[in-house]
Amino acid sequence: MTIRVLVVEDEPLLAEAHRAYTERVPGFTVVGVVHTARSAMAALRGDTADLVLLDFRLPDLHGLDVCRALRAAGSTADVLAVTSARDLATVRAAVALGVTHYLLKPFTFAAFRDKLERYAEYRRQVSAEGEVAAQHEVDRMFATLRSPAHATLPKGLGAETLDVVLAALRARPGLSAAEVASRTGTSRVTARRYLEHLAEIGRVVRTPRYGTPGRPEVEYRPV
Repeated sequence: MTIRVLVVEDEPLLAEAHRAYTERVPGFTVVGVVHTARSAMAALRGDTADLVLLDFRLPDLHGLDVCRALRAAGSTADVLAVTSARDLATVRAAVALGVTHYLLKPFTFAAFRDKLERYAEYRRQVSAEGEVAAQHEVDRMFATLRSPAHATLPKGLGAETLDVVLAALRARPGLSAAEVASRTGTSRVTARRYLEHLAEIGRVVRTPRYGTPGRPEVEYRPV
């Protein structure tokens, strides 16, 4: 199954980068690149794309207006927001409009690939004919989109240790790499690798910790 992708981004260099990123992920092909909301809506007339990589800050219309127009037109294309819009009102509206994923700029290829691979797995699950047999099957489909994809961890990182690091942060948010290392029994270097990976995929945020001599220490908080 090949997933057809439309890239909607007003910056030509970013649009090309998103196209190149998409085509590096097996199972995805870019069927078009456009730079305005109206071009996007014209390109999506009919069954032309399965997934839209949609920038929200377009020159003619806001990306949320594009989402509303697509739904009003009966389009079944899914939307992955690729945007720098961080205000909670926009995030809430995106969720209400059924945006599949929300990826903040700037991002790494690893974070981008993770979103696409989760979406591909979700498509495989929902493409079957018939009905779901039980609640757990529906839960699994939703979890595929929302849960971290351990299978795509960088080389040298393990899912079990990642879970331990996340558990330490949930128990006490705002830990440094050294504090996480102490609580998880790992080295500081190892803890930092896991924490930086979690930051790259949007599971934790970095904040400076002031009040100590020298450069401020970085602490990590779960999203």
